[in-house]
Formats: sequence, structure tokens, C-alpha cells
Amino acid sequence: MKTSKRWVLLVLFTALLLAGCRKEEIPAEEEEKELAPPLTRKINSFIKGVLTDVYLWYDKMEYIDIMYEFSSIDYFYKQLYSEDKWSFITDDITALENSFEGIEKTFGYSLTFGRFIGAGGIPTGNYFAIVEYVHPGTPASEAGFKRGDIIIKINGADITQNNYRDLVAGTSIVVTMGILTDQGISSGTTVTMFAEELNLDPVLMYKVIERSGHKIGYLVYLQYISNYDSTSLHTALQNFKDNQITDLVLDLRYNPGGQTNAAQYLCSSIAPQNVVNNKSTLVTYQWNDKYQAYWISNNYQSQLGIQFDSDVPVKLDLSSVHILTGRGTASASELTICGLEPYMDVILVGDTTYGKYTASITIKPEDWYQLESEYTDFKNWGLQPVVIRFANSQGLTNFKDGFGPDFLVGDELLPAYPLGELTEPLLKKAVEDITGETITDLRKAKPAIEFDVVDRRSSKFDQQKSNLIIETPRDYLKIRK
Repeated sequence: MKTSKRWVLLVLFTALLLAGCRKEEIPAEEEEKELAPPLTRKINSFIKGVLTDVYLWYDKMEYIDIMYEFSSIDYFYKQLYSEDKWSFITDDITALENSFEGIEKTFGYSLTFGRFIGAGGIPTGNYFAIVEYVHPGTPASEAGFKRGDIIIKINGADITQNNYRDLVAGTSIVVTMGILTDQGISSGTTVTMFAEELNLDPVLMYKVIERSGHKIGYLVYLQYISNYDSTSLHTALQNFKDNQITDLVLDLRYNPGGQTNAAQYLCSSIAPQNVVNNKSTLVTYQWNDKYQAYWISNNYQSQLGIQFDSDVPVKLDLSSVHILTGRGTASASELTICGLEPYMDVILVGDTTYGKYTASITIKPEDWYQLESEYTDFKNWGLQPVVIRFANSQGLTNFKDGFGPDFLVGDELLPAYPLGELTEPLLKKAVEDITGETITDLRKAKPAIEFDVVDRRSSKFDQQKSNLIIETPRDYLKIRK
């Protein structure tokens, strides 16, 4: 009997022992995660530190553990506020900063990409490109490109969704030209181009148009770059002053934005002289709650907004300005529109603008860390986070739907008229509004081709150029820390 009980106990003990030794199933979410590589974690830490400090919407970020994020770029974009379409990250800060100054490797033209409309109004699959404008002295200019030229093939192949960006971002290309005929577009000659690193002057064209007793200054301005304020932009404005213009047409249809001090310079050169001399408010800034309080308590007035600059060398002292706009008119261009509106008549001709009421700053590891040894292995990374929203002197801000035109006029490209000609539709409408007279085009009309616009590009940095860049003390992050 005792032997039998011992046997039962032994069986029970063995069963319990085996049960205790059986591996417990651990839910997948509780299994030990793999750590991201050390360098990635360092970059993630840099991103997190900057965004939680200076980002305009820092209080809307979700917690994400930086230890397990294997892509720093993906981690950055996961942290952004849902309405933020503008903040970005780069691992080539040198190329980015050069692009802000108009320095980049380029063919030197800007393109609109379209698809033909087929039967039943359905777009076809392949793309084609139309030249919007060409910078002088560039590979595209030397190859003979001009506004309205058509490109139908790249490197002998059809232009598609997968390769169309190579027409602006490639290093060398062979393109096939298209010829506009009564029957459509036929194949033309081929052209080979090699991209070059160039300084692209944002002043593409300026001229004075005399018509019906008016002297009208016309300026095509492509990017707000302060390095050109004292050179080409000054030359254009001085020419307008010398010719005693009565009106101004400012062509910003292709201008994605740029630097605030360049916008301040241009606005101060245009606005009524009493507004400029009184240093009236152009726009005000609203930072996140931490930085707004910091700038106010330390009396950093330069970080709370922009005033008109009474020291600009040319003051046109105008009471009105006609601004030509398009879907790509953004950032500093929109600051110009809303900043001037409280003080003068601003008449918009063209299409609705992009709708960007925020500004950003460039933050590099050297701005964030005290010792170079802390960031040597990722020193060419950089962040461009949104840090402020701006408003004009009447409080206008958050214009996310852009500014609608007073005169809706399409930027016709098939066929296209040269910029600066009175038959070019946007300029034509502006001059007609100024003079009150209709302009008649006596040239034979070319066949219009129906197409669907899918994109427009002038640079591989197009998205980054739409950022409004504000001037901020370089040591402020170290002060805040």
C-alpha cells in the first residue's frame, strides 16, 4: 500500500516538474525587441531632442521609443503633426543649404509635366514635359530650350511616372523634342545635356512696359534669396526707379519661397514710403509656448516678427501692386502678398496660391551639441522643422487653402507665349486691369492641346524650397539647453 502511494506521488511530482519546465509561451508583443544600430539611435536622439524643444507642434507628438526605430528618416516623419506638410530631414545638409542660396547641379530649366487626354476624357499613361522658363547661361539655354518647348522622350524611352524626375534631377540626359502641329505633337530632334553646378539668379527678367500713359515695371522673381538683394534685384528695382514707373507687375507664379530677409527687402522696396520709413509691421511670428515666452522675456524682438526696413536703397513708394500667381506660389511669396495687403492694393492674377503660413529653421548637429565628437559620424545630417506660423499686421494667418486670385487666368503652355510679352495671358490681364484697355493678339492662333497636369519641377529640391527660412541666432539652442 505504501509502495502504491509512493508511486502515485512520484507520478504527480514528475508531472508537475515537467509542467514547470515546459517553456511558457510569450505574447509576440512582449518578446525582446531588436535594438536599432548605435548610430541610428544617436540620430534618433538628435531628432527627438530638437522636435520636443523647438517644433511648433511639439505638444502634439506621440511617444515613440527611439531605441527600436531602424530608419531615422521614417522616425522623423512619424513624429510630425498631421497637418504639417513642410518639415523635412536630410542626410546631405551641404547640398540643401546650397539650394537655399540658388547653388545646385542643374540643367537650368523648369518643367510642367502632363498627360494627354484620350478618348472619353481619360488621361493616357505616358508623360510629356513643357518648358516653363530657362535660366540664361545654363545647359538648357545653350541647348536652345525656350519657354513652351516640348519633351516627349528621355534617353530614348517614354517619359513615365518612374523616370520623369530625371529630367530635372539627372546628371546627364538625352531628350527627344516634340513638335506641336495641327494634328497633335510629333517627334522632333534629340538633345544631349549634362548638368552643371550653377548659381541660379532668382531675377529671371525685368522690363518697363509703357502703355496708355502708364509706365509698368515687370519683374519675374523665382526665389527669395538674400544674396541677390544687393545685385540683380537691386539693379531691377533701381531701373524701375530711374524710369519712374507708375505701376508694378510682380511675377511670382513660379516662386516657391525662400528667406524672410529677402521678402523683407522686396516688400520694403515696393510699399508706400511712409509705411517703410515708419518701420511698420510686415508680419508677426507665433512660436510654440516655450519659445514665445523665451523671446519675450529676453526681449528678442527680431524673433517676434518682421518690420519694414527703412534702410533699403530703393523705395518705389507704390500704392498698388499686381502679383501673378500659380499653384506653386508659396511661403515667402505668400508672406509678400499678405504682408503688403494691409498697406496697399494687392491684385492677384493667375491661380490660387499654395497655402503655406509657416516658417522653419535649419538645425544641424553642430547647432545642438557642445562637442564635435558627439556628432562626427552624422555631421552632414540636418533638420528643417516648422517653428513658427506668421500673420500679417491684421492677424491674417492659417490660410491653408491659399490666396484666390482676383482674376483667374490659366498659365497657358500649349501653346506658350514668352514671359514679358503682352500676349502672355497673366501679364496681359494685369496690364489690361492697370490701363483699362483690352490687348488684342493679332498672331495666328496655334492649336490648343488638352492635357492633364501631373506635376511641375525645376529642381530636386523643389519641396525644400517651399519652406520659409527665418533668421535666428545660431546659439539660441545652446542657450535654451
